[in-house]
Amino acid sequence: MASVNKVILVGNCGRDPEVRYLPSGQAVANVSIATTSKRKDRTSGEMVEETQWHRVSFFDRLAEIVGEYVKKGSPIYVEGRIVYRKFTNKDGVEQNATDIVASEMQLLGSRQGMGAPSGGGDEDMGGGGGGAPRRSAPPSRAPAPAAQRPAANKPASGFDDMDDDIPF
Repeated sequence: MASVNKVILVGNCGRDPEVRYLPSGQAVANVSIATTSKRKDRTSGEMVEETQWHRVSFFDRLAEIVGEYVKKGSPIYVEGRIVYRKFTNKDGVEQNATDIVASEMQLLGSRQGMGAPSGGGDEDMGGGGGGAPRRSAPPSRAPAPAAQRPAANKPASGFDDMDDDIPF
């Protein structure tokens, strides 16, 4: 019987990535990603927000890209697998840890202030490997200046000055 170990997270980075290199030269980046869910409390009827923190590790070229483009607060999409491990802390106590090993990443939101090149928008966001899907941030389009917009023969809807970025 086949089995599946797949995790998909959409959240915000809680801290800047920590990038380091293993003795083999392999890059490793670690981040914490916060995901928030809302539910109605049964007793009070109030909406309650619950935030979960996830430790995520990126490897190789994906780790280098995360180190360059991801910052604290960045909205991010991550796919990977869950890994459980045991370790002994400095006090000699055995502890358990749950980590996500990322295989794909996509930056969400606009590129403003992220240090991305101002050119096209064809940067490869990850991983390498033949046939792998591209991991690129969606290109953000600035609205055309009013003089360059085609004239429309319809009444203004009030949405002409809105940005093309959708906030969800």
